[in-house]
Amino acid sequence: MNGILPLWKPKGMTSHDCVFKLRKILKTKKVGHTGTLDPDVTGVLPICIGRATKIAEYLTEAGKAYEGEVTLGFSTTTEDASGERVEEQTIGEVIPRERILEVLESLTGKIEQTPPMFSAVKVNGKKLYEYARAGIEVERPTREVTIYEITLLDDRTEFMGETISFRFRVKCSKGTYIRTLAVMMGDKLGIPAHMSDLTRIESAGFKLDDCFTFAEVEAFMETGQTDVFLLPLERGLFHLPKFKINDKVARKVLNGAVLEQTGDVTAEKGVPFVMVDPSDKAIAIYQVHPTKEGLIKPVKVLAQES
Repeated sequence: MNGILPLWKPKGMTSHDCVFKLRKILKTKKVGHTGTLDPDVTGVLPICIGRATKIAEYLTEAGKAYEGEVTLGFSTTTEDASGERVEEQTIGEVIPRERILEVLESLTGKIEQTPPMFSAVKVNGKKLYEYARAGIEVERPTREVTIYEITLLDDRTEFMGETISFRFRVKCSKGTYIRTLAVMMGDKLGIPAHMSDLTRIESAGFKLDDCFTFAEVEAFMETGQTDVFLLPLERGLFHLPKFKINDKVARKVLNGAVLEQTGDVTAEKGVPFVMVDPSDKAIAIYQVHPTKEGLIKPVKVLAQES
């Protein structure tokens, strides 16, 4: 069993929980997710099965999109609705739409984020949430992420109340914490905030309409229709450059050969690309050789399992 299963992750499960459950449903151990999705978050979680586990990291690299809700008026320990309240502030002003749009615009592009304490980022070999659960505050690394687009999903012209909530859609790079983005929105408005709801609507090119629930996967397994929910691994490599090779070169590629860089291969150093055979099957991922000019070397061979 090989391919990518675009799973609709329900609320209350970790990404690891989803993998564990699918191993039982699919009766296979070779199952891996493509990046952690918090328990409170629903939405698109591409799952790699069998041979497709070899490309999981490339799905993780691809961009993502979310629809979420930020609530102004109080912050939480976890930056989302599951945490304990930390700072509270009654909102005594009317916030015009233009001010919120200015904030969203200011957070578009390359920004720096500090991961929340309740996250899976590792510091000195331990995950931040392990420190947080022990009541230990540690220095967290700041990272640069890219916010490609933020759209306000609320047509009000004025926002008022003791607390204020509004929905938004964001397209972003890997490594972006939407919880932290919600807090940053509040900071720019001068009001404590947290992310009160979140759904991932796209990941690695897979959208909500592509997804299957656990119940649907179980039903298809009972009827032997695995081809319905298992998509080819090529779908997970859509964002990488591709170069078609003939059968003779394909045999060398399957053996992990270092090859000369021909005029057809115009990739940049450090940028992986996909070698596809005459039938458009991805058989390996290569890159320009880091030290030997004019050569390309394999990163991963995606040979069919026997």
